[in-house]
Amino acid sequence: MVGSVLTVIGFIAYFQERATLNLVGFFCGIPILLGGLALKAAELEPVPYSRPTALAVLERRQHQATPIQKQLRQDITRYRYGQQAHLDEVLERLGLSPTDEERPVLAGLHEDDIDGNYGLVLEFRSPHVPLSLWQEKQARIETFFGPGVRAQIQQPETDRIELALVSQPHSPSSQQEG
Repeated sequence: MVGSVLTVIGFIAYFQERATLNLVGFFCGIPILLGGLALKAAELEPVPYSRPTALAVLERRQHQATPIQKQLRQDITRYRYGQQAHLDEVLERLGLSPTDEERPVLAGLHEDDIDGNYGLVLEFRSPHVPLSLWQEKQARIETFFGPGVRAQIQQPETDRIELALVSQPHSPSSQQEG
């Protein structure tokens, strides 16, 4: 916006033979305009929530979400620049992205209460990566997003995968007494 305004001012000043405004418009406006257009072209929009988060789940998030779950949710729900897709490097490291064309696409997310624990559910369009491969990588996914996270993988419909990252808080009864 600023670059556009300065560029227009520069053109107007050029035709009115005002050298100072002309220089400001051309030497500041055009680079700012081109930089803004480049950022817009490299912009990756936030992943939308597929459904609202219940108050009880928000409370569970506050008390049970792991630092990795929190960071992941924040990263995918904000604008990103210079990336082709959300979690593209993560999917590649996990062996779930054979090629850029076959990479699953993160299409949505929601938060849920899963067995009394906080769950961050990532919804992927995955027409080229079958459920069996996702399930084969389940232990690696848990290690990657852990500690304190259990992965649940479901296929609610054809070509869609839901990856639930469920917090596993330590309960006092599971600790050994000494």
